[in-house]
Amino acid sequence: MRALALLTILALACAPADDPSDGQAPFTFAEPDARPDDRGPGGPARVFTDAEIGEHCGYMQSGPTSFEHHNMVAPYRGHLVFPWAAEWGIGGVTLYEADDPCNLVEVGMTEFNQMRESHAIGLKHLASGPHAGDWAVVTHLRGIMFWDLSDPTQPQPASELELPGVLYPDSYARVVLSVFWQYPYVYVAGADNGVYVVDATDPTLPTLVTQVSFPSGMRAGGVFALGDRLLVTSAEQTTAELLDISDPRNPAPFPGGRFDIADSEGRIVEAYHANMAGDYALFARKEGGGGPILYDISDPTAPVFLADRRIDGMSGGYVFYDEGLVFTGDSNGAHIVDMTDLDNPILTHRFDLEGDLDTMTPYGNVSILSVDDEAVDGQASAIVPHATQPDTTGPSILAVRPQDGAEGVASSTIIGIGFNEFVDPASVFAGSVRLYVEATGEPVDGEGSAQEATAAYSPRTPLLPGTTYRLEVLEGGIVDLNGNPLESTWTSTFTTAN
Repeated sequence: MRALALLTILALACAPADDPSDGQAPFTFAEPDARPDDRGPGGPARVFTDAEIGEHCGYMQSGPTSFEHHNMVAPYRGHLVFPWAAEWGIGGVTLYEADDPCNLVEVGMTEFNQMRESHAIGLKHLASGPHAGDWAVVTHLRGIMFWDLSDPTQPQPASELELPGVLYPDSYARVVLSVFWQYPYVYVAGADNGVYVVDATDPTLPTLVTQVSFPSGMRAGGVFALGDRLLVTSAEQTTAELLDISDPRNPAPFPGGRFDIADSEGRIVEAYHANMAGDYALFARKEGGGGPILYDISDPTAPVFLADRRIDGMSGGYVFYDEGLVFTGDSNGAHIVDMTDLDNPILTHRFDLEGDLDTMTPYGNVSILSVDDEAVDGQASAIVPHATQPDTTGPSILAVRPQDGAEGVASSTIIGIGFNEFVDPASVFAGSVRLYVEATGEPVDGEGSAQEATAAYSPRTPLLPGTTYRLEVLEGGIVDLNGNPLESTWTSTFTTAN
């Protein structure tokens, strides 16, 4: 009798979780193009003449109590999402139709007096469950906050999370400077407080998981996650560090992952802010001129300088990457540098806007210039064409982590996919991205997410030890802000540790 009971227990323990006998259908992937419908008309569709390139064709407005302090924008489900706030608070979120970028149509706008200057915005579509809807995370005067964008005509503040050590009205030392949402975890750059890890599985009730400090005094200004790698960049300093987030709740330094930012002449220089595109770390040079500096971080234990383009008389602010072009706001101007040939970076455009011009965000065939101080009333953000034709090229994959053929991968790892341009976060889901057990073809259920040019796939349960997995990023699935889909399927494999 005891033997029979033991056999029964063993049989139940070994039964697969998706066994149809338990009343649940086995998990299957959706079609790669089964993303949520766009709610807006998409990215810029306007054709410009050569004479219009570089000329202001429109301005982007914020709320009535705005101090005309503007920063970046992002695409989401066919709309342009614009988080705006001064560094001392009073801001909000506005959504626009931007198919004619010179004549933006406001869809919805809501103000909130505890929001802080936004250097990044994380966006996420939850398709099912108690928190189904559309969400955004931005900076807050005392931590971070989440917005509910489920009704684009009425964006609503949803929750706030105060973080330990964040002080108001501090502007640099004890403040939140940036966020990155690799679902379900939000990585928060907390200046002298280091990096916070927040579990945002429930955006209405985010919880602090841990806080990582930097004993050397690095001031965390930017955070950028790609799977098991977190790039932390300093604010107005000369250093950056790569953290291992294969256990996403417990970041740890990669040996050799801390490095000084140097230019092509070997001089260590300050960078105001930074960004990431695949295996590129991009820095906005602040010392001895402006312009971009690129590093190769494909080996997080040995970052390598790649290229730079110094622009005299400038002082870098923020930096973005789009299909080989690097966009920098350089305080006294904004510039596009063609870095498709890293041996010969070419300055192709200079744009101007009165005020402290720190940000230029690429958005299809236009750039959105933004100043965060000394703006002309009503002209804190200008729309400027930089190409005559609308973007018709889909995103390309620059890097994945874990890398193809990687072994000893942690079972807790999140899969990261780096692209050459912004992608629509809602187009990254269990269908456009697929993970299988290589030997059996069993699909691995997970949740997709993306921020700017970086996507992620987070398995719902830990991966099996000592098992080879196959990653597929499918043609026709993930799209850019103009709705152009990925044009070819990516396939790679990795094996977890025993």
